[in-house]
Amino acid sequence: MNPTSKARPGEQHFVDKHRSALIQRIRRFPPILDALLDRKVLSQEEYEAIMAIPNPPAQARYLYSKVLTSSGTTGKDIFLSVLEELQVHLLEDLRRS
Repeated sequence: MNPTSKARPGEQHFVDKHRSALIQRIRRFPPILDALLDRKVLSQEEYEAIMAIPNPPAQARYLYSKVLTSSGTTGKDIFLSVLEELQVHLLEDLRRS
């Protein structure tokens, strides 16, 4: 895993720091949700609830507020590793900013 994925003590997690950009810029959620379900970050019920939401920004807001917030650093680390696999260009852009 990339060393910037985990927050150091007293440092904001990458996912929290770039929350707004991630919400606005992630466009293909099904592969991300599939990976999070496989890695037990999402329950089947949460997966279905998010898939029922009609647009990616709303899906991202739900994922962040209902799932990632409650799963803590571990869930955010797993989410970030999924993004490293599926959204590498987005993460590279955010790391440069």
